[in-house]
Amino acid sequence: MGGAARHVTIARVMRQDGPMHAEESAPTGSIACGSVVLADVTSETERTLVRDWLRAEGLDPAMVLPVDAGALSRPLGRLPGDTLITPVRVAWLPRERDGQRRVHLSDLMSLTNPWRPPARAQARIVRREPDRAAVVAAEPATVADLRRRFATGGAQRGGSASAAFGEFVARQAALALERAERALVGDRYKVPKRIVEAVEASPEFRREVTELAAKLEIAEDDVARKATRDLYGLVAAMSPMAVDVLSGVLRPLHSRAWNVQVDTDGLERLRELNKKHALVFLPSHRSYADPLLLADVLAEHDFPRNHVLGGENLNFWPVGPLAKRAGIVFIRRSFGGDEIYKFAVRQYFGFLLSKRFNLEWYMEGGRSRTGKLRPPKYGLLANVAEAVERGRTEDVYLVPVSITYDQLREVSAMAAEQAGAAKKGEGLAWLASYAKAQLSPIGSAYVRFADPISLGTALKTGRDADDSDAGRRLALQKVAFEVAVGINRVTPVVATALVTLALLGVRDRALTLGQVRRVLEPVQEYLSERDLMGSAQSLHTDRGLRRVLGALTESKVVTTYAGGEEPVYAIERGSHLVAAFYRNSAIHHFVNRAIAECALLAPPQERFDRALALRDLLKFEFFFPEREAFRAEVAAELKRLGAGWGEEGSNDDGEQLLAASGFLIAHRVLRSFLDAQLVVAERLAARNPRTPVVEKEFLDECGGIGQQMLLQGRLHGPESLSRELFASALKLAANRDLVDAGRDELAQRRQAFLEQIRATVATVVRIDEIDAARRREVVGVES
Repeated sequence: MGGAARHVTIARVMRQDGPMHAEESAPTGSIACGSVVLADVTSETERTLVRDWLRAEGLDPAMVLPVDAGALSRPLGRLPGDTLITPVRVAWLPRERDGQRRVHLSDLMSLTNPWRPPARAQARIVRREPDRAAVVAAEPATVADLRRRFATGGAQRGGSASAAFGEFVARQAALALERAERALVGDRYKVPKRIVEAVEASPEFRREVTELAAKLEIAEDDVARKATRDLYGLVAAMSPMAVDVLSGVLRPLHSRAWNVQVDTDGLERLRELNKKHALVFLPSHRSYADPLLLADVLAEHDFPRNHVLGGENLNFWPVGPLAKRAGIVFIRRSFGGDEIYKFAVRQYFGFLLSKRFNLEWYMEGGRSRTGKLRPPKYGLLANVAEAVERGRTEDVYLVPVSITYDQLREVSAMAAEQAGAAKKGEGLAWLASYAKAQLSPIGSAYVRFADPISLGTALKTGRDADDSDAGRRLALQKVAFEVAVGINRVTPVVATALVTLALLGVRDRALTLGQVRRVLEPVQEYLSERDLMGSAQSLHTDRGLRRVLGALTESKVVTTYAGGEEPVYAIERGSHLVAAFYRNSAIHHFVNRAIAECALLAPPQERFDRALALRDLLKFEFFFPEREAFRAEVAAELKRLGAGWGEEGSNDDGEQLLAASGFLIAHRVLRSFLDAQLVVAERLAARNPRTPVVEKEFLDECGGIGQQMLLQGRLHGPESLSRELFASALKLAANRDLVDAGRDELAQRRQAFLEQIRATVATVVRIDEIDAARRREVVGVES
């Protein structure tokens, strides 16, 4: 047993936050003779280990007391103020496997928790695997210092002062030991403890209960009781064992499918920031695997586990109960008018952020069905903002995260939903099917971190401009927009995005390898100039291009015909929406270029107005900067085309400049979105203005009529027949007050909207014609 005591880690505490607050590092500490040791032990083996350790270190404390409020109350009252109190416990570790100490499924099958082995197993572990037991101690705090913090913290709610002080000291000792233990096991096991009790004990909770009770005209006890019940429903009671088990069970869902490439420089910048501030990770959302993949990336780099906010649709047995103990917070998709639930969420967020625990959620509200970012939702961000505004934490940094994939197996199901199929519910059978599909590799996944955004600074800037409620909402919208722009900025252009961009641009035709390469070469030059190539670097060689086409063929996104002189490639029938999903992951990098090409066909002095009109048409599809920044970005694209805004009487010929361009992209980038708008605009124009629009029925109608328009050759391709694109077009129409039933003048405005869409489609068609003529002239064939 003495050998086990030599495997000792002592973690001291941060003086800046007061004693018993563990520091990130673990320098050697000491226990003074005559001090008091608080031993957090639960078995005779643990008591023996602590005694042996004290003896081996030559320490002789005056008293050894348990970390128990009842046992501490009377002794603490008799101790002098300069008495040092040091918490001590035995930390139990899992068996080391492959250089890591993590719980494995074999541990779970043996019905034991290696992090907290039962008393009957502890003596055996000490004899056979002494490296699995270590004594940790937090740096001591004086009784006087603890009393001062107890008095200033307002922690006493009732009962005797000595009992309340005993509870306070026990709670502080337990928290300090949890943090000290992290010096041994790593930050990835940083988990909050006793959250509900800590929230209930806070002055903020009691004050806001009183305010809310008065507002709702409900008894304070009833508000507090329901809020506590809601907190217990929300709180993710994380345990290291659950973290390890969930990771072990779910890791195959991504580890075999993708080779994960990580922005390690970005992670190091975040690590430094996380030492002072809580982080809120806001990733793009394309796959069920996103939170699993990001969790593994952060764990591998020893970040504390995020509290991940997820929808209650994923809270099914057996994953749900385990996930909740591993940091997944199942939260209602809609709070409705439940003010007490909103209050519980605010309190929970405020507690986590004040203790520097990180959050993670997906602002799009669900997986993207089109491959590009969805418009963000602001509700959860408003709760975090309120925690900052109420002083629960000095600041919080929002971290835009891009998670991109070469391919996703779930895209086919999402594409079917866009064509009108019902979404299949999640459950155990669904999970088994999903897991089976993930067992073979399908390329790489890319995790990139954009520059973090100070929420405190953003809110202050918003208040300085407009301190009203409307101004606050606008500030939140702007910061959410910044997050989306940050995600787009660091999203790499993957090879599958460029190949599908090329093949979707030629309607119902197959291309040879050389023709695909000729389409891609100028696009690659353009991306290289902007340092955006990413994994698309592999397309520089025929071998790399064949590999990507082969992978897409294997996934039934591309069809390959090899029965002629040479293989030719086309989008597989029925897979256009899948191909568009991959294309759209990078399409935002080309939108300003596409707008510049369209603007170039307007008279020089009208080009900016044309660009602004396109920006307005596409504002529900893409994220655009404010007017002047947008003008500068499109001006840069016009300059690449050899043109400008038409200042000082400039009269350059737009068509000639387009024909002389190295490549044109507007028809490949914008056509599917404009075609979806065309379908919606035509159905609105054909509708009696007095007939109400019921969204579900209207979208069904657009799907049917859109299919007819496609068969008639009025649409470019099936990728425009997307329910999500129709819904975005309907939002645009609603934004122009063209949806709600009205009088005859509504029919005129709907017709004007239709004419604008038709004219814009005609512009894009003209660019397609110029590009086709340019390609024939350059290579002698239409590629």
